[in-house]
This record gives sequence, structure tokens and C-alpha cells, in this order.
Amino acid sequence: MYSLSFRPYALHFKFEAGTSRGVMTQHHVFFLQLHAQNVLVGQGEVAPLPKLSKDATILYEQLLTQICQYFNQSNTNLAQYDNVYAWIDSLLQPTNYTAADVPALVFALEMLWLGWKNGAVDKLYANDFYEKNTPLPINGLVWMGSKEQMQAQIRQKLADGYRCIKLKIGAIHFEDELALLESIRKEFDPNRIVLRVDANGAFSPAEAPKKLQQLASLGIHSIEQPIQQGQWQAMKDLCATTPIPIALDEELIGIQGIENKEKLLEQIRPQFIILKPMLLGGFRSCEEWIAIAEKMKIGWWLTSALESNIGLNAICQYTAQKILGTKWQDFPQGLGTGQLYENNIPSPLVLSKGFIHRQM
Repeated sequence: MYSLSFRPYALHFKFEAGTSRGVMTQHHVFFLQLHAQNVLVGQGEVAPLPKLSKDATILYEQLLTQICQYFNQSNTNLAQYDNVYAWIDSLLQPTNYTAADVPALVFALEMLWLGWKNGAVDKLYANDFYEKNTPLPINGLVWMGSKEQMQAQIRQKLADGYRCIKLKIGAIHFEDELALLESIRKEFDPNRIVLRVDANGAFSPAEAPKKLQQLASLGIHSIEQPIQQGQWQAMKDLCATTPIPIALDEELIGIQGIENKEKLLEQIRPQFIILKPMLLGGFRSCEEWIAIAEKMKIGWWLTSALESNIGLNAICQYTAQKILGTKWQDFPQGLGTGQLYENNIPSPLVLSKGFIHRQM
């Protein structure tokens, strides 16, 4: 006899997390839990991001209440479903939503289902990350803030042993951001420290080419989302002439179906895409993006999106499933957000010298 329940949880940042969409001090999430005879057998996290996720405005507390009531009253046997997506469609039947409307919920139910199928709540994939403590390389993230605050973060990331650092830019004067990057380059050349920047759409199409040229002189690995999403022609023009590789991030949010994903990548032809399962609709959506990108010889990497350690654990295991033993094995991923919160969920995940691994 299975039962489904949820609980809301407010994650508290250790600092004011500055983004181009404002400053975050809390992140409100929901934990979905599947029990069998009062034993926890599956767990997932619903964590849409305000002002960014397609489903950020959905009243999830009401939706999850409706879904849990429906599931618990129907006495569902999960073994009757061939896959999690058939189950998701069933759960959404009494609601006004489809799976395409609720990407964060799809991801949470994927987590829960995989834990249940594998016989351990936190085991989604039986790979070397989970079973053998094999680490994954990650970038160190420097948040937007004052020049002094960002300098302090950079010094700490370097001291912590990171060899790939990503700076969120667009909050202070561009000249100050260039100066921060220059200060790293004076001490570390591109062979020692990889530098990425994330503009979160902060540049206008008119000013972007000049700013990309200025960044190129500093040996920048890539820039994420230089202009606001939705400007496909402008982004196409940038990607065709850019002196540094461009990675699409927000541009992918809300794009559903293989045909639409192919259309976007065929038109823009970016150098990279950034995959965030919570925002894109889970692992199945990421699989579609990866297949299309690889067919077009477009690079990709995976990134967490301010989830708790529950969501981060899921993304790490999926990332390991995709990169271990491949050409991407040594390519830093964006998985280092587990230490952002003062009240995060206890977890075996550990960050060490630019890697994330499970403590055995």
C-alpha cells in the first residue's frame, strides 16, 4: 500500500545571492515523499525558481495537495505503470495541467520513481559516482555583488582549489567586472584557471559584440546567455561572429518537444547549451537536448539550479551517468550549489578542490 505526501521547506541562503533578476535570501521548495507501509521508498524535490522557471507562478501547494489526495484515494499500484511518464500523466488527469506545464514536478517525480525502482531513496543510478565515490569536476561559482564582495569570493574559490571559476556578471559596472577577471588572468593563465562568465541576459544586442571582444582578450572559456532569451535572430548573429563560445541557458526554458528543440538549435547554432533538469522538465527533456546537440556537434554541460541537496544528489548521479567514461569526464559541470544554504538537507555530498563526490 503506497501513500504520497509532500512538505514545504524554506531554504535560507548564507548570504544575499545576487542575480540579474534580483537578490535571493530564501528559496521555497517542496519535498514529495512516497511511502510503502509507512517506510520512505522514494523522494523528489519541486523547486521552481521565481521569475525564471516556466512553472514559477503555479500554486504548487494546491496542486500537490490535489495530486496526493488523488493518488492516495485511488490505491495505485506503481508496478502497473511501464514508466514514470505514464504515471505522471495519470497523476495529472484530475488537474488542469499537462507534464509540459510543470517541469519541476516532472523532475521531482523522476527522482522519486528512480529511488523507488532502485530500492534506495537516494540511489537513482547505479554508477561509479554513487557506488565507488568517483568525483565529478565542477566550476566554482562567484555570485553578483559589490566589487569587494566578488573579489573575496574569487580569492576563496582559488584557495579552495577550484580550477574552473564562473562569475555572474551584469550587476556592477562592466569595467569593474573586467578588472576582476583581469586580476585572475594576471596570476593564472588559461591553462591553470578556466574562466566562465554568466551574463543572464544582461547585455543588449547592440552592446554585446563589443563586450564579447573585451572579454575575449582575457581568455574566457565561454559566456552564458549574453542577451535576453527570445531574440533568436540576434542570438544567431552573435553566435556566428562571437570571439568566445556562447552557451544558451535561459533560452532553453519553456521549449517543449523534439521538433521545437531542433528548431531552436538549428537556427541559433550556439557553441554550448546549459542543461538544468529542474527548469527544463527533468532527465527525459535533458536526454532530448543532448541527443540533438550531439547530432549538431554542439557542446553541453549540466548545472544545478539552487535545489537542496536532494535535487543536487539527483543531478549529480544523472551527470555521472552521462559523462563518466566519455570525452566530457574531465569537463567541469555546474554542480557546486550545495553549500549555499544554512539549513540544507543533510547529505553525503562533499565539495573538495573543484570536485563533488559522495562521502562513503
